[in-house]
Amino acid sequence: MYLLGYDIGSSSVKASLVDALTGQCVASAFYPKSEAEIIAVKPGWAEQNPEMWWQNLKLATKDVLAASKAAPADIKTIGISYQMHGLVCVDKQQRVLRPAIIWCDSRAVPYGERAFRELGEERCLSHLLNSPGNFTAAKLAWIKENEPQLFEQIDKIMLPGDYIAMRLSGEACTTVSGLSEGIFWDFKEGKVADWLLDYFGFPASVIPTIRPTFSEQGRVRKAAADELGLAEGTPITYRAGDQPNNALSLGVLNPGEIASTAGTSGVVYGVNRTVNYDPKSRVNTFAHVNHTAELTRLGVLLCINGTGILNSWMKRTVAPDGISYEAMNQLAAEAPIGAEGVSIIPFGNGAERMLQNKELGCSIHGINFNRHSKAHLLRAAQEGIVFSFKYGIEIMEQMGIPVQKIRAGRANMFLSTLFRDTLAGVTGATIELCDTDGSVGAAKGAGLGAGIYANPEEAFATLKLLQTIEPCAQDVPAYQEAYARWKAMLG
Repeated sequence: MYLLGYDIGSSSVKASLVDALTGQCVASAFYPKSEAEIIAVKPGWAEQNPEMWWQNLKLATKDVLAASKAAPADIKTIGISYQMHGLVCVDKQQRVLRPAIIWCDSRAVPYGERAFRELGEERCLSHLLNSPGNFTAAKLAWIKENEPQLFEQIDKIMLPGDYIAMRLSGEACTTVSGLSEGIFWDFKEGKVADWLLDYFGFPASVIPTIRPTFSEQGRVRKAAADELGLAEGTPITYRAGDQPNNALSLGVLNPGEIASTAGTSGVVYGVNRTVNYDPKSRVNTFAHVNHTAELTRLGVLLCINGTGILNSWMKRTVAPDGISYEAMNQLAAEAPIGAEGVSIIPFGNGAERMLQNKELGCSIHGINFNRHSKAHLLRAAQEGIVFSFKYGIEIMEQMGIPVQKIRAGRANMFLSTLFRDTLAGVTGATIELCDTDGSVGAAKGAGLGAGIYANPEEAFATLKLLQTIEPCAQDVPAYQEAYARWKAMLG
């Protein structure tokens, strides 16, 4: 008995087949093998053709079926993870009307900002928990104003995961979690924000049928089954955006737990038990995968642009030529905690939402030419990245999230012992590194939605914990002193 998980990313589409009984991934594949095309017709635009997602999904499915030799009938359910905040528009025949406007497209910013002002900041934050910003609703407003003839043809709007589910089943539906990430969900009223639709001039009919995150959301129709090599009638029982799904994959479902990633940019995703928001809109809040009307579970999402990209810049421009990341980490560790007074502000990759969209850039402070070396700069860079995480976590704590545990995959910046120890030391949280994957998480989410697993504990009982890092009590004062100095630099 197998579970099939898809992860629809902007770089690639990945498929994983999981043995439901052992919880082990038996096969996985992704396409394309080089990074997927992002169409940028104008500066700040970012679009992808949804048909490209489907074709890559078809290739990945073919590979996992061939590698596993699994019989299609033995695949009991399908789950979908997807890139968040995109917009796919289809007509009454479910034909795509234009390329999808994806998460990193910034054309809709003025539409969201205007709505925030005109609807009222307090109303938006208290009901939507976010500014309309550059999210799906604002993207649709751009289409309405700039492509009015196309807007009139829209029957349904969808997120990328909704679109893939529709291609599989022929049914257009979405989830509360999905609507909240598009900024369509009113948390106070517990329904679609009709007043927001009215403001933008969107008919309520464009919103697909709402289904629970863990539930049957359609079954694979014959045409899709024939195309993919799957069994007709296979149910789709889970879908979620990539960051909520990453949290699920790490077993992060309860207040006080944090999921984190630290690649080119970094994400801190915490679970809140109360309907709350940051009055300065420095973080985003969405319905988590296990949020219900009876049990409040909200995902508070902090995205930091200037993380691993600073570390890679230091490797290219400061570290000795030809050095590996592992050797660079060892060199950085030669400097003491706090890098003997050197502090680096890491925000050199654009405006940071948690700094209220200020663009501070990257800056280095406290260098003494007679004392400091490359090791000090390399350490200060990693500490600066960690301190930006700590700064964001403080925002979450102000919102009522008690940060006790941070879970992450052992990848990217989390491969660095210095990075991990600094994060544990400055936050006081236990760091748990796990062997996980978004498409595997989607497969297990589908197992939950289909009732194959009784609860998340059973579904993720086989999640492999690779390493646990506890704060070192004797080092905590030094980390806190270095963080206080770094924070003072922000002004």
